[in-house]
Amino acid sequence: MKINSLISSPSEWLHSGEGNNKIVVSSRVRIARNLNRFPFPGWARKNERIRILSITLPEVSSLGEMKPLAIVDSMDRFSPLEKQVLVEEHLISREHAAKNVGSGLAVNSSRSVSIMINEEDHLRIQTFKSGLQLKAAWKLAEKIDDELDEKLEFAFSTKLGYLTACPTNVGTGLRVSAMMHLPALVLSEQISQIVKAVNRIGLAVRGLFGEGTEALGNLFQISNQMTLGESEEEILERLHKVITQIIQHEENARQKLLQEKPKFILDQVSRAFGILQNSYIITSKETLNLLSVVRLGIDLGMFPENYRMIIDECLIKIQPAHLQMAYERKLSSEERDQLRADFLREKFKNFPSPDTRHLQFPYHH
Repeated sequence: MKINSLISSPSEWLHSGEGNNKIVVSSRVRIARNLNRFPFPGWARKNERIRILSITLPEVSSLGEMKPLAIVDSMDRFSPLEKQVLVEEHLISREHAAKNVGSGLAVNSSRSVSIMINEEDHLRIQTFKSGLQLKAAWKLAEKIDDELDEKLEFAFSTKLGYLTACPTNVGTGLRVSAMMHLPALVLSEQISQIVKAVNRIGLAVRGLFGEGTEALGNLFQISNQMTLGESEEEILERLHKVITQIIQHEENARQKLLQEKPKFILDQVSRAFGILQNSYIITSKETLNLLSVVRLGIDLGMFPENYRMIIDECLIKIQPAHLQMAYERKLSSEERDQLRADFLREKFKNFPSPDTRHLQFPYHH
């Protein structure tokens, strides 16, 4: 399997550069499509799912946007560990990881496109971009959708739009989301107000791995909930507006903390840095939360900007399946906690100490 070579380089959406990537880590677009005259995956018999896979996989693999292809295979060809790596990379859902014969996956080598076959719908087209680039992610997804539309006959109703397995996706079949890093809103205990406000206007706030997961590392996914009765442009526009407002709230919270509690921020960042640099046993949950605080330190100018890539790489590499893949064997959780600490000490050994000269301390001598 090509998963080792796939994860040896960082994925495109972690490359700093485009978009306001201090607060918005990445943008994702997902389109749900189904073939006409075939039952949805949940209702399809095994031989029908195999037939759907045999029709869609060659068409998906031949797309220009999928070149060069890194992965194209049936889900039963992946080991449980490889599936878990794909979940940690955000390339497949946890539901898709449970699939076997009759489900498939295609991923391009930059990991900007991942297409799940026979997850909840026949096709789940996912595109990823770094920072706040919702429109660019949508353009890429739309191009793939148009190309596939010419080759495959999609289930479509003139009254409702695209037909999907779950009623919330009917219409455009479009789910747009941004992964946001919101440590100051968490530290200043404003996050629950923001989440409530976002929920009230019909958007969803989820954790690091989507539905039903915790917001580890102060990372939150903000996405639209409904797809019926709104055009793709309206969905994108509305989400972009809300995300821009959340960025503003996070920036204000950072300024307020710096002005009112500079010692608190310095303490949080320095402790996090000290533990990452010196621990010998550490869990993935603790690591994600500490990395988040050091990333905030980079945003606030306490570390040089070029160290951001190390933090973003660590966010992925310290996760359980990635560690086991790196050491090429199954590890107990105790072994993982020790090897994770070894990995982090190595990564942080040349990290400079936090630079606090620009912070204003009222009683600092």
